[in-house]
Amino acid sequence: MKNFFQFSERNTTYKQESIAGITTFLSMAYILVVNPIILSQTGMDKEAVFTATALSAIIGSLLIGLLANYPIGIAPSMGINAFFTFTVCIGMNIPWETALAGVFISGVLFMILSLLKIREKIINVIPQDLKHAIAAGIGFFVAFIGLKNAGIVISNEATFVSIGNLKSAPTLLAVAGFIITIILLNKGIKGGIFYGMVVSTIIGIIFGIIDTPKAIVGKIPSLEPTFGVVFSHLDDIFTPKLLAVIFTFLFVAFFDTAGALIAVASQAGLMKNNEIPNAGKALLADSMSAVAGSVLGTSTTASFVESSAGIAVGGRTGFTSIVISACFAISLFFSPVLAIVTPEVTAPALIIVGALMATEISRINWSNFDIVIPSFVTIIMMPLTFSVATGIALGFILYPISMIAMKKSREVHPIMYVLCFSFVGYFVFVI
Repeated sequence: MKNFFQFSERNTTYKQESIAGITTFLSMAYILVVNPIILSQTGMDKEAVFTATALSAIIGSLLIGLLANYPIGIAPSMGINAFFTFTVCIGMNIPWETALAGVFISGVLFMILSLLKIREKIINVIPQDLKHAIAAGIGFFVAFIGLKNAGIVISNEATFVSIGNLKSAPTLLAVAGFIITIILLNKGIKGGIFYGMVVSTIIGIIFGIIDTPKAIVGKIPSLEPTFGVVFSHLDDIFTPKLLAVIFTFLFVAFFDTAGALIAVASQAGLMKNNEIPNAGKALLADSMSAVAGSVLGTSTTASFVESSAGIAVGGRTGFTSIVISACFAISLFFSPVLAIVTPEVTAPALIIVGALMATEISRINWSNFDIVIPSFVTIIMMPLTFSVATGIALGFILYPISMIAMKKSREVHPIMYVLCFSFVGYFVFVI
């Protein structure tokens, strides 16, 4: 087992990988609660979506761990499930069965692109500075999610965002967890982020901020309402409107996953010569899980940026992903207990992990003006648009323009020009 996952080469242990896997799972566990709530607004059965969410996470995390040896968790994407529900089903009045068929087709296209190594090629030709910008941008984005979940940052009609009510009990719990985690990390305690979440949960239960679960073990809900419905609705997708939806699924999932993979590989020190080892296998695992998820009954899956929480406590190999998969499997039987893993409990981990990832900003060559604007826009637009894919797209549009202006057009890989025009077309004709 150690040889298969390259423990010695990556300087890790079973304990370190296990803590990392549990930490990532706890950071991702909210998807088991939130995804069914969002998708059920389309008319989908909430309990069936819960089971589909867990099973797709089990399959995806297991695949990326075994095939690519990466410490990444895969589950239904938060951004795409919102697009699936509010834009496609509710906004465009498309039945959820047909939309799910669109997810299936986009997943199959993903697999083809992965097998042809087109996705891998695109990721590897991204300039080094932009890769650092993507990793840093995701760091700010993750931190922003943490601040939002903690209630420290809230929406405001006049200023868009503002400080929240720091006297509210849930926010105070998040602040306490943040301070406790910082202390643990500063004392050099490995797994400090994980232990911080455990302590926060205990404090929340003691002070009545978190409800004690009424039951420990719950029955696994049936998949029957959603399983396999895609196959009876494949003929419904061949319309201009649905083809645009499929393209959007492709676009968002592709670059959400690419961004997460770049950030995680950089954070874990796995990137070599500006290339990500086993990127093709990682992307294939991601696309296979997307196909499986659509058949089970959930929106497109993607690599979770919350995986950085596990990496921050030492996750370096695919064994971390195996542990993540095992945790999701166990969660099928202990769904009532998941209620105690509140957003306020995981918020400190996301804020701290975001800070650690944001250090990638120092590796960008800020002395070259041709890279300054594309990098800055990539970084800042991720949290401001609440989308990793949008930040990447805008940066990729500006990069060739900056290079041409600096008379360095020959230094730009042809694929970057293709992406530039593709993204312009996306914003003009799809958004």
